[in-house]
Amino acid sequence: METAMYLRVVIFGLFNFLIGHIDDPFKDTPSRWDKAVIQKEFVVVGKDIKVADYFRYLDSLIANYQRNFKYELTEHLLVNHNPWIIDTLAGFDYYKRLERDTFIYDQREMTVLHRGDTLWIPDRSSVKLLQERFEHTLLDVNIPEFKLRIIEYGRVTHIFPVRVGRNAKRYLATAGRNVNLRTPIGEGEIVRIERNPWFVDPVSGRRYTTTLRDDGRRTTMPQIPWMEPMINGMRQGALIHPTSNPETLGKAYSNGCVGTAEGDAWYIYYHAPLGTKVRFRYDLKVVDTAQDTLFLKDVYGLSGKS
Repeated sequence: METAMYLRVVIFGLFNFLIGHIDDPFKDTPSRWDKAVIQKEFVVVGKDIKVADYFRYLDSLIANYQRNFKYELTEHLLVNHNPWIIDTLAGFDYYKRLERDTFIYDQREMTVLHRGDTLWIPDRSSVKLLQERFEHTLLDVNIPEFKLRIIEYGRVTHIFPVRVGRNAKRYLATAGRNVNLRTPIGEGEIVRIERNPWFVDPVSGRRYTTTLRDDGRRTTMPQIPWMEPMINGMRQGALIHPTSNPETLGKAYSNGCVGTAEGDAWYIYYHAPLGTKVRFRYDLKVVDTAQDTLFLKDVYGLSGKS
């Protein structure tokens, strides 16, 4: 196995020599998490990386790359330049795997990067294009429609079903007071991202590590990032995060957060780095894909008020 890796390194070294890029492939490997070979255009993954170690691996790789090449690189830039990573992570959705007769108890044990995978490093022109795309991206949630849209340069690229906050008030231990559970209406931006979240019952304030699925089985909580938007200049606790119970999608069910399917959450996360614009609107009149006008149920009783 070591001989095979050595031969791989030699081949990549000869390739770079022929195209005019000469690097020592053994210098400054990322960390103990990997024995990756770093070149100017790509990284060869040196060991299997599970979801539990995925973010640490990326952080180490990016830090090493910037230290060597003095070049701006972020997790969102790297992964969007290698979009198959997003597809792989989204493919660990519990219910998608269940449709294929595969039961996942602990998503964190799934392998997202395999030894020998190639990660391509974006050059300056690719980085510029991706950064411009992020600057022209909007996460648009129409509350009574129960849909989240990713809009880039004014064009809808993705539409996902979501659940929204209930039309009720309730005491939440995490807030220490009675809270209006409606998802707030307004505009803002993503101000916080949590890549390895703790899960807390907002009613009791207790932390939990497992979840009861819609099929009646219990699993560990998956490691999927959530995002916090600031809406109308206020952090109102209306997170955008995955739910382990997709039967609640298309309903006013949550304590104010916007819930998505597990697989969809990865696509949303990687389209929305810090600073991404967010709009939570309440439009009861919409036009569907067939150009028919639809009038939605007024789930918050705001007809004539919004």
